[in-house]
Amino acid sequence: MKKTIIALSLFTLAALAGDKATDWNAAGKAWWKHVSYLASDKLKGRNVGSPGFDMAAEYVATQFEKAGLKAAGSDGYFQPVGFVETSLVSSSLELVHGDRSIKISIPEEVHAGFSARSPEEIEAPVVFAGYGLVIPEAQHNDLEGLPLKGAVVAFLTGGPDKIDGNLRSHYSSGEQRWKALRAAGAVGMISIANPKSMEIPWARQSLSWGMARMELSDPSMSYSQGMQFSASWDPAKADDLFAESGHSIEEVLEAANKQEPLPHFAIPGKIRATVRVSSKQIASKNVVGLRVGDDAALKNEYVVISAHLDHLGEGKPVNGDAIYNGAMDDASGVASLIEIAKALHEGKVATKRSIVFVAVTGEEKGELGSATFAAHPTVQGRIIADLNMDMFLPLFPLKWLEVQGLNESTLGADITEVAKAAGVQVQADKEPNRNRFIRSDQYSFIKKGVPSLAFKFGYIPGGPEEKIFKDWYTNRYHGVTDDLEQPVDEAAAAQFNSILKNLAIRVANAEQPPSWTPASFFRRFKTE
Repeated sequence: MKKTIIALSLFTLAALAGDKATDWNAAGKAWWKHVSYLASDKLKGRNVGSPGFDMAAEYVATQFEKAGLKAAGSDGYFQPVGFVETSLVSSSLELVHGDRSIKISIPEEVHAGFSARSPEEIEAPVVFAGYGLVIPEAQHNDLEGLPLKGAVVAFLTGGPDKIDGNLRSHYSSGEQRWKALRAAGAVGMISIANPKSMEIPWARQSLSWGMARMELSDPSMSYSQGMQFSASWDPAKADDLFAESGHSIEEVLEAANKQEPLPHFAIPGKIRATVRVSSKQIASKNVVGLRVGDDAALKNEYVVISAHLDHLGEGKPVNGDAIYNGAMDDASGVASLIEIAKALHEGKVATKRSIVFVAVTGEEKGELGSATFAAHPTVQGRIIADLNMDMFLPLFPLKWLEVQGLNESTLGADITEVAKAAGVQVQADKEPNRNRFIRSDQYSFIKKGVPSLAFKFGYIPGGPEEKIFKDWYTNRYHGVTDDLEQPVDEAAAAQFNSILKNLAIRVANAEQPPSWTPASFFRRFKTE
């Protein structure tokens, strides 16, 4: 073990010495060149199944080839992924109280969900179930004793702070939440966001509502079977839903913000919803490149570096702009994939294990491309780690790096050492209630037992970087202004790329593969 630590420390020092000669400004411009193409209006937001996405995939495959990566998909550099695209024709929602009904405005007040399996009409009672969570490990069950058979369950997002953030995040995922609700007899769900945790203002969310929804065409990989209704409700208007219940959204939010138990109650009346949809098959693809390891015993173990290639496409115009370019989300991460692969190639870097570069489709549709790759990898062997880059947000100089999953596996020690050598301080997730660790492609690998990390540029609470970071979410996240006109620190992005490159090399050369820490909740997914 001592020899391993010494070897890894020597590697870190050698990598740092090599990086000191890097012209970060020039490296940043090379990174930005890829972002500039992928997030250009020409690609029209890279929506799954669109010509713009296909152009982006061809670009990435070409860049992977130039960077010396071997084609590692099931079809050259590509892994085909099939989707069912469902478009909304019409929808309506009413609250029914006896012989009177109140029409609810969509999308101004409610964002109603829809899928290829949505029934044309549903009428059902509604029950408010606190956070709507069932977490056996924390002896927490919001559903116990409630009349849920045939009901739609309304809940406040978030959860008690006393429950570990990653444990709570796992059970807050759509898959796990619906599994519990369906087992309790529910037919649908309504989420109400706590305004303290809303990343996008309601009015701006409404601009993208109604875009086509997508699911994997393989029904065995769909978790929403049996869901007849889903919606999110504007918290500012949630009292319309609570009418005549004797409770208010103010009461619920006050209890949540004080970390007191939330009320649980049946809501008088019913909801009545109608929806008309049309569906069709859509073809898309993951892009997969491979840098083969040089150790005969270890080359069939793989370190995956991932980022998602898709974004939202086109939507309702905002000040005349209808293209959701997705520069930070996530052309930035795909550009980093390319530049890291290029740096390894140009540096003639050899690693014991192989490194797989995957630009996945369908992240914005529910992490569907990564779910496909994690379930059906196109490389033969064992995936030992995933390092995922999803809008790491190089909006200011890189002094701190927030690492999601920092304390869950031995990868936390690896990234801490590599970042320290680069003069960067590592931070844990500062906002666990936002559930970011389960909201991007690393989670597809985690559920297959693979230790994983995700990254954001960090900040000190109360500092100027925090304001820049949070303003970006409020004004640009999933908006048309996440484009090529926004201010970006290109040199800092290049420094981040170097850290990720060195982390991948370190993990690929380690004597032992990464492992979950004994206390990690995610250890349960371990397969070997």
